[in-house]
Amino acid sequence: MTTAPDIRTEAPLLDFPFSWDGTRVPDEVEDLRAATPVRRVRTIAGDEAWLVSSYDLCQQVLKDDRFSLKDTSAPGVPRQYALTIPPEVVNNMGNITGAGLRRAVMKALNPKAPGLLDWLREDAHRLVDLMVAEGPTVDLRAAFCEPYSAGMHCRILGIPQTEAPAFLRSLDIAFMNSACPITGAKINWDRDITRMTALLDDPATHGLMGELAALRDDPDYAHLSDEMLATVGVTMFGAGTISTSGFLAMALVYLLTHPIARDLLRERPDLIGPGVEELLRVNLSIGDALPRLALEDVRLGDVHIRQGELVLVLVEGANLDPEKFPDPHRFDVHRGNTADHLSFGGGAHYCPATALGRAHARIALEVLLDRLPDLALAVPSSQLVWRTGFMKRIPERLPVAW
Repeated sequence: MTTAPDIRTEAPLLDFPFSWDGTRVPDEVEDLRAATPVRRVRTIAGDEAWLVSSYDLCQQVLKDDRFSLKDTSAPGVPRQYALTIPPEVVNNMGNITGAGLRRAVMKALNPKAPGLLDWLREDAHRLVDLMVAEGPTVDLRAAFCEPYSAGMHCRILGIPQTEAPAFLRSLDIAFMNSACPITGAKINWDRDITRMTALLDDPATHGLMGELAALRDDPDYAHLSDEMLATVGVTMFGAGTISTSGFLAMALVYLLTHPIARDLLRERPDLIGPGVEELLRVNLSIGDALPRLALEDVRLGDVHIRQGELVLVLVEGANLDPEKFPDPHRFDVHRGNTADHLSFGGGAHYCPATALGRAHARIALEVLLDRLPDLALAVPSSQLVWRTGFMKRIPERLPVAW
């Protein structure tokens, strides 16, 4: 009787992530999905993990409560990289729900909030006005994507727009992927919590932070400290801004390097809505993977995952799986199942701001393609410089002309 080879010892460990270049899918992705959709890898932190790359298995991990996000921050467990925020913040939505704050947060994230969509359109036009006044070339990420996203989150939080640069300055460090703890991350976190705490007492504060500040007078919320309330604001600003600006930058990279798709959305603005959904599927903005820790032994495909092992969901593998999305590299706004992509995660930790994220990108593309119909890269795509060691794939600069 022969025994099956142990995949833990037979196959060499692969270093992960594979590539930071956001203009092409790493070669390893399709090879792994076809041959070993659950494969042993070594993370940035030097720990071992299971990388999952097929759609069905990725979805299984995200929907199965035996794979935990919260426990990825526990002491002593294998990690993707060193934490840059306090461990208790990793499961922030769970903390919010536990504190009874979810209703206020979900209300703030609703794109149908009075005046929000009009504000987004006006701000997009304002930023384009500044670009046009300055003239090409312009770094589209710095001049549009980041201030547009940061401004939206200031409005949602109800803090002055003048606060955006102060909180934005922390994000380059806060979302680093490093093997070791990052000194600057704690410095920035402490500074931002102090700043957001002070805003709780600012008479100009309204929106979500205004609602949270008012809870301090409610005896039912006496257990909430100012630091807990400030944590909601800091994490929402950081995670929300980096996610929406990162996706928007990468959606623009895709359109600027795929002129047929760009021209289609420019000439058919009625297709920008489904176009955003397809851009969510094909974009490569998620630079690493979604982590989960196995709470017990679980069978995943042909692999026996042991309790305490780290599992990484490779979103780009799932979103470009031909078994789920035929001809997956083709940009097709008429796909019947595009919205099944996993770019917003899945299961208990499905992103709560999906509608807001879609509206944010749709309005930005509508304004940019209308106001700047000849928008194009100002440098060869091979000259784009890609940020390394970061949770999102983004170009350091996105020089454009029109």
